[in-house]
Amino acid sequence: MQTATQRAGFAFIAFLILAAGCGQPSPTGGADGYDPDADSLRFAGEVHLRNIRQLTFGGNNAEAYWSPDGVELTFQSNWNALTDQGCDQIFVMNADGSTRKSGRQYDRVSTDTGRTTCSYFLPDGRILFASTHASGPECPPESMFEDGKYVWPVYAEYDIYTARPSGADVRPLISGPGYDAEATVSPDGRFVVFTSTRSGDLDLWRYDLQSGEMLQLTDGLGYDGGAFFSHDSQRIVWRADRPEGEDAEVYRSLLSRDLVQPSHLDIWVANADGSDPVKVTNLEGANWAPYFHPTDQKILFTSNHHTMAEGGREFDVFMVNLDGSDLVRITHSGTFDAFPMFSPDGGRLVFASNRNASRTPTRDTNIFVAEWVEEPTAVDREFGN
Repeated sequence: MQTATQRAGFAFIAFLILAAGCGQPSPTGGADGYDPDADSLRFAGEVHLRNIRQLTFGGNNAEAYWSPDGVELTFQSNWNALTDQGCDQIFVMNADGSTRKSGRQYDRVSTDTGRTTCSYFLPDGRILFASTHASGPECPPESMFEDGKYVWPVYAEYDIYTARPSGADVRPLISGPGYDAEATVSPDGRFVVFTSTRSGDLDLWRYDLQSGEMLQLTDGLGYDGGAFFSHDSQRIVWRADRPEGEDAEVYRSLLSRDLVQPSHLDIWVANADGSDPVKVTNLEGANWAPYFHPTDQKILFTSNHHTMAEGGREFDVFMVNLDGSDLVRITHSGTFDAFPMFSPDGGRLVFASNRNASRTPTRDTNIFVAEWVEEPTAVDREFGN
């Protein structure tokens, strides 16, 4: 998972043409109540998305994930309207954009100190997130380039905490020497999967919320991260890099300095205990931010493989079968579209994007929610044409 600057770095290194802004459609008109003319944030070709609504309006906002009841979203943001910390903090909002019981639209969950990432709801309503606040109140420095190559910092100060949506009762859950972050929770509420360097590499680990037991899920050389459980809690999907030869030596050297170079990533699936790992994609570029389709037979993920000939300038959301077949492009904004996650009922998709209704270039990344159209109709196929 990425910090705001890492997301911006992806855009910078690919010279992305970014666009963001606001616009809220009104679903009226049409035989089924849908008015295409009001869907101002939808782009031609987005046959699976309808009635896109914008929920944040400035700065960098990303990795929005649903509460188990589908009512709330947790997300990370450096938007100066929410925090003056200067790096990502964790917030919660209502998924319909309405005012919360606190009287605010967004409530801060994290301490507003240190750097945070990767928040996720527990079944009891508490929120998991990774933070460096225990090591100091400052934002840790970021390394964007090493020997002329774009890199991500792997902060050894990250530990995993829980807090109430109000920000009260912040407690450590998973800690220790090295990087512990990128935590998500199984739908049955039993396990947390996260990425850690406790093995000496960036591997996936599983934490049992009942017993406190740890299980290492991956052991191949390379970065394993951003894992999610299937809806039946029986499988996991994640992004991974498997460097070989000289690339492996570069990877080891960078990791020894708490850095990683995310130039090539592919999507993998395995059983929830890490057994039977299978590589789903075999595409150029960075393929990341995967999430299971409601059927658990497909995966949505983010990729720039289709723009590598132009330098990887655009990231879009794609859908693919578990065996890697039937690759379908979902977003077509021409900007940055990433971090897709289905609502628990499968009817909505939340994602981050640099789109806006006026198509005005900007580096802002905002959160959007769309209705998911499983079987597009003629009005969807003809949208924008």
